[in-house]
Amino acid sequence: MLRRSLLLFMISSVWLLGCSTDDDNNSLSDNGTINKSANLLGAGDSANDILSNDNFTSLLIEIDFVEGFRPTQEAMDAFENYLRAHTFKQVIDIQYNALPSPNQESLTIQEVANLEDENRQNYNNGSTLAIYIYFADAPDNSDDESSGLVTLGSVYRNTSMVIYEQTVRNLAARSVLIDVADVESATLNHEFGHLFGLVNLGTTMINDHEDVERDDEGNPVLDSLGNPIGNNHCDVAGCLMRAELQFGGGIIGMLESRAARGLAIPSLDAECILDLQGNGGR
Repeated sequence: MLRRSLLLFMISSVWLLGCSTDDDNNSLSDNGTINKSANLLGAGDSANDILSNDNFTSLLIEIDFVEGFRPTQEAMDAFENYLRAHTFKQVIDIQYNALPSPNQESLTIQEVANLEDENRQNYNNGSTLAIYIYFADAPDNSDDESSGLVTLGSVYRNTSMVIYEQTVRNLAARSVLIDVADVESATLNHEFGHLFGLVNLGTTMINDHEDVERDDEGNPVLDSLGNPIGNNHCDVAGCLMRAELQFGGGIIGMLESRAARGLAIPSLDAECILDLQGNGGR
């Protein structure tokens, strides 16, 4: 299991809750029940299906949000543009569903997955690939705000992710230069980059550009053979998929710095785009 819960460039995490099973474009099994198996794989396993039109020609994005925590339209418009820029999907349908609060002080990733199991309405069907995004009103259970350790989003299955919207709003409220839509956009695009299979998470790297795990002193963490452990994030400066440790300001400082220079939120760098093109994307 791969876990990221540090104050990182996008403050994100990747959980692998999938199980190995045969992929199937049709969501109906022989007995007429919904076949969910193709949507219960590991993070990054459906990268090619999302990027290319080989098996699926359209995307259905199901946005389930706790009442009062719907994402901004500005962020969702930017998110759709991001998908069209990097996939070959011509039909992208976004469906919104308001849900009651689970009334939790915090959420484990398994609890998020359980909420998906209870509420998700759409699964792969024919030529349509379904994606599920949950906007939560509670933070990740491993957050430690006193130490500046928070999580904005997590990918936990091949077509599933969560955005911790309350945490997003809390961070955005600290700044006068950026707004909620900026933080939402950066988080959505970064997390979906992992569903694209970036970095080294289902989409093969053309050139090695994966960053490595580091300890509290900034030194690479080594495996039992003495090799640095990759962290599924990009090592190219300025890339959307960076996961560099922030020692002052975190994601807010990064976005404020770009806003002060008249720059938009970060985009994918040339290496990440090259990887997507090698796996069926634009």
